[in-house]
Formats: sequence, structure tokens, C-alpha cells
Amino acid sequence: MAAARALRRLLDFLYLTGGVIASLFLIAILALIVLQMLARWTGQVFPGATDYAGYCMAGASFFAFAYALNHGAHIRVSLVLSALGSKRWWGELWCFAIGSVITTWFAWYAVKGTYVSWRWEELSQGLDATPVWIPQLSMAIGAILLAIAFWDHLARLVFLGDHGIRSDLVDQSHAE
Repeated sequence: MAAARALRRLLDFLYLTGGVIASLFLIAILALIVLQMLARWTGQVFPGATDYAGYCMAGASFFAFAYALNHGAHIRVSLVLSALGSKRWWGELWCFAIGSVITTWFAWYAVKGTYVSWRWEELSQGLDATPVWIPQLSMAIGAILLAIAFWDHLARLVFLGDHGIRSDLVDQSHAE
């Protein structure tokens, strides 16, 4: 039982870390916007600022996915699941199983694509000429975190009878 609690703490820490990293990417976007404004006001040029902001947006999105799933912030099919009544568990099982398989598939190819970009030394097409694997790395890590989160909630649903996702919106749909 101690191992299960330690695993739960580790997984929750991973999801929280993803959320914190996502928020740091959002702060970086703000900093890039401010720097670009300052550069424009002083007659300077900040080459690649929009490219960097795009990389940060992708990083913020992908690192936030697992954290958002864990807190019930993803779009769910609660209306359909609520309509299933006593068969709701089977609907949730199907949703988490499909989600687990798809996110694992996506994570696999995100890692593979990042590796190929690194191996071929691809550079971005923008003025920044950033090695493409660097921004792709945030996508790959975020996709892995999301796949882990889906498998985690699927296992919780199968073995504990409840997926463990809690938010006001999800809790209200369970009360109906």
C-alpha cells in the first residue's frame, strides 16, 4: 500500500510539474511580447520573436494537457456519459481506453519525430534558425505526460472503480 501511495504522489507531482512548466512558458510568452514591444519602440528589431512565442505556446499547451486532464479541465462527454445511467462506467472505460491508446500512439510518434529532427539536424524556417528538435521536445514530453495521465486514470477506473478526476464540473455531473 505504501508503494501505491508513493506512486500516486509521484504521478501527481509529475502532473503538477507539467502545469508549472506550462505556466512558465506562458510567462515567457509575456516576456517575449514585452521585449518585442520595447524593441519596436526603440527602433530595434527582435528577429525570431514570433517564432519563439510560437514555440512557447506549443510548450505551454503540451505541458498543461496532463495537469488539465487530472483536474477535469478537458472537454468531456459528460452529457453522453450521464445519459448512460447505470452503464456510465462502461462509457468511461471506453473513453479512457481509447484516449490511452491514442495518446500513447501520439507520444510515440512525437518522440520519434523529435529524434529524427535531432538526427537530421533540422533547423526552423524562421529567422531564428532554431534546431527543430528543441521546441519539439516540449511536445514530446507533454505528450508522454498526457499518455501517462490517461493510463493512470484508466487503471484507477478499472481497479478502483473511479477514474479520480475531480473538478466542480465533473462532480456535478456525477451528482445527477
